[in-house]
Amino acid sequence: MNLFKNLYAYRELLKTNIKKDIRGKYKGSFLGILWSFLTPLLQVVVYWLVFPYIMGRAGNVDNYLCYLVCGIIPWTFFTSVVTLGTSVINNNKDLIKKVYFPREILPISQAISGLINFFISCSIIVIFCIGTGAGISFHIVLLPVIAIIQFMLNLGIVFILSALNVYIRDIEFAIQFIINLGFYASPIIYPATLLPKGNILTFLITINPITILVNSYRDIFLNHRWPDFTSLGCVCLFSLGVLIIGYFIFKKLEKGFAEQF
Repeated sequence: MNLFKNLYAYRELLKTNIKKDIRGKYKGSFLGILWSFLTPLLQVVVYWLVFPYIMGRAGNVDNYLCYLVCGIIPWTFFTSVVTLGTSVINNNKDLIKKVYFPREILPISQAISGLINFFISCSIIVIFCIGTGAGISFHIVLLPVIAIIQFMLNLGIVFILSALNVYIRDIEFAIQFIINLGFYASPIIYPATLLPKGNILTFLITINPITILVNSYRDIFLNHRWPDFTSLGCVCLFSLGVLIIGYFIFKKLEKGFAEQF
């Protein structure tokens, strides 16, 4: 309950930080916030041109271009929040030393700004679905639900990493390698059907929360069906658990932040 009281009491600071995270990321660039569209779009173009030649028609995936978009946009949502969120405490150390405010506002504002950018970027998915002939169905009404589940997972991870990074600075350098590994451990650019059956690696990729979330996005955008609610429900419970544990870890380590700077 203290969390919600603090968020309400410092709501103006939260709003300011969200605006700063959204606008400040591309401050000084000519295209500004348009890079939120261009970055995943350029990734899609590269993989669309290269990957089919490597795998041969991308594993016989119909409408591979739209398949890519439905995977890369959610993945970008995850990576941008985790990457920027990991260093959010260290990047605001001067503010932390001078002014008192609930420190959790910093990772929360980072996660919320990422969520807003994600919803904006979803317009790219809609455009590609319509442009490639896949179309749009009423199943996209579930988009906010899936996005909130991913938001909880993102925020829980950021709570943990941002707090640990204050004490172990190597984390922000190691996280990029881990994210690159996670990219290939999730069916973002390849279909899960390409994986060998009965393999332990295949099993781990299948139960990967990002895999289930990406498949859910593809179901509502591309496949025009409801996602697997059992799997999605499990990811929801897992994400909630990560969020709660992450918050308690953050609050435990928060007491020594100022001493580390």
